[in-house]
Order: sequence, then C-alpha cells, then structure tokens
Amino acid sequence: MRAVVVIPTYNERQNISALLRAIRETVPELDALVVDDNSPDGTGQEVLELGAQSRGRISLLPRQQKDGLARAYAVGFKEALAREYEVILQMDADLSHDPSYLPEFLRQIESCDLVLGSRYLRGVNVVNWDFKRLILSKMASLYVRWVTRMPFSDLTGGFKCWRREALEKIDLDKIFSSGYLFQIEMTWKAYHKGCRIKEIPIIFYEREIGRSKISVKIILEAIWGVLSLPFRSK
Repeated sequence: MRAVVVIPTYNERQNISALLRAIRETVPELDALVVDDNSPDGTGQEVLELGAQSRGRISLLPRQQKDGLARAYAVGFKEALAREYEVILQMDADLSHDPSYLPEFLRQIESCDLVLGSRYLRGVNVVNWDFKRLILSKMASLYVRWVTRMPFSDLTGGFKCWRREALEKIDLDKIFSSGYLFQIEMTWKAYHKGCRIKEIPIIFYEREIGRSKISVKIILEAIWGVLSLPFRSK
C-alpha cells in the first residue's frame, strides 16, 4: 500500500533533518509530506533541500502563516488523499515519536482503519518528563475517556496511522479544534463512524531541542472542547 507520513512543522529546522533521515532509513518506501507554517527559522528551506536529494520521497507543503495544528493536519491530510495514498501516518516533528515504530504501524493498519500509538497501554512509557507533567497527562487521558466513553488508553497522543477510507469518512472542513484537541476530535469522529481502531504501545520522548508549542490557551481549548464533543455532529 502506498503510504505517506504527514508532519506539521513550525520552527523545527534543528529536528526535521534528523527525523526525515531516520524515517528514510527505517522505511525507505515511505513518503514524507511536511506541512510548514512559514517557519522563520528556515524549516521549509531545509525540507526543500532534503527533498531534492530524496527522489520525490520528501515533499514540502508550505502555508502562509501559523494557523494551528489542526489546520496544518487537515491541509496535509487533504493533500495526501488527493495524491491517492492508501495509508496516511501522522507524527510530531520534534523527535518525540520514534520512527522505529513505523513498521509496526504499517503492519497493524492492514487489519484495521486507525492505529493509535499509546504511551499508557503497558504502564507509563514516557522519557524525561517530570512527575507533575506525567500526572497531568495521565489525568487528561482519564478525563477524555470519562467524557467521551472511548475505550482507549491514550486519547491525547499524535502518533497515528490511518487508512484513507477512515479519513474520507471525516469532513475535514468541519473540524472545530485548532490545537491539540484535534487529536481527540479526530479519534472521536473515527470511533463514531464505526472505524476499527487499535492501539499499539510506544515510548514517548520529550523533545531535546526547541520549545514545546503547548500553551494555556491550547490546554483550555482541550478541556472545554472535550466537554462539547458529545453535542457536536459526528
């Protein structure tokens, strides 16, 4: 199956080269589509240079401004569908998602519609988080499960693999979230569309270079947005 990984970026020049090289070394036949929000640090130019050496495996989808994680993914997913990819993966650009898991995602997607990478399927698998952040993340996952009634251990993660048929069931133009709530909203929509969803265990690594994009605004959006999910169109 033709597969692509969609990677949204903003000021990730210091990480994107290492990530794209690791992806190519791990799964040489996997294409990469980087959606860059006009990063002032030159991330887009770095991707273009790497793409020129990749024989078409790496491509850049530039956007004019920073407009939220959800919008970047929606644009990337639409482009992947337009290019007729059968499998679409998503992952962070900051090396928190280890490319070594990509082959397992691709194996598991053969028997389901959406594969979720879970930090909590087998205990707690995160590296370099302090205790406070760990508790907040775990509580967030429990909160989302309680509100949405979805039976998955990690509903806030962003390492996923989709069949194109699953994405085609979701109207990407009607996504209401803008930040990390997008991860929850997309899984919620897939779940209520009857998609077959599976979790696989992953280890999450805190970024070593650059700054986290999480803000108080994004956290508040997630808290209130989750409460509104049951009342929104599926």
